[in-house]
Amino acid sequence: MDYDFQNRTLPHNPLKAIVAPRPIGWISTMDRDGRLNLAPYSFFNAVADDMVAFSSSGRKDAMTFAEEGGDFVCNLASHGLREAMNDSSAPLPRGESEFAHTGLATAPSRKVRAPRVAEAAAAIECRWLQTVPLRPLDGSEPANFLVIGQVVSIYIDDRFVADGRVDTAAMEPILRGGYFDYFRITPENRFEMRRPRGGGDFKRP
Repeated sequence: MDYDFQNRTLPHNPLKAIVAPRPIGWISTMDRDGRLNLAPYSFFNAVADDMVAFSSSGRKDAMTFAEEGGDFVCNLASHGLREAMNDSSAPLPRGESEFAHTGLATAPSRKVRAPRVAEAAAAIECRWLQTVPLRPLDGSEPANFLVIGQVVSIYIDDRFVADGRVDTAAMEPILRGGYFDYFRITPENRFEMRRPRGGGDFKRP
């Protein structure tokens, strides 16, 4: 079938089910008055060796707090924290802390004001670089905004570092699919491939 964005030929947008699974940017921020926000974003990823970005539908607190405070933290959403991560997406009034709502503890970051989730196995500290309005083809006012940050420090629980490498699978990150679907990374579903060396076409064995 062909899905048409204008005619909506399916009851739900299939894009999120196809561009999946997606890493979850569990974003903690602090506004200029010291109020905290914590929210999960599945339109999130690394966009360079030392930069990450998340996309906000509307000017939500994570975006405005990052702009006001000048930084944000991307906390790892793991299987053990899945319920707290989901609870942190509740539509609370501006300035009401999701940390308090979920019962999660804060831990101070090393180089940014915004705290990290103390229970998270890893956290990426970022300085806010810019917010890019994503203007649609019809030229109407943007409803979505891309928030870009530069990574200045990374926290990793020592239990998940061995021989100089981070054991991603051992942290059991969860990822977002379409609809209500999530996926879980475990050591059992890990495999390794090496890039081909030298020039020429890649030849299958």
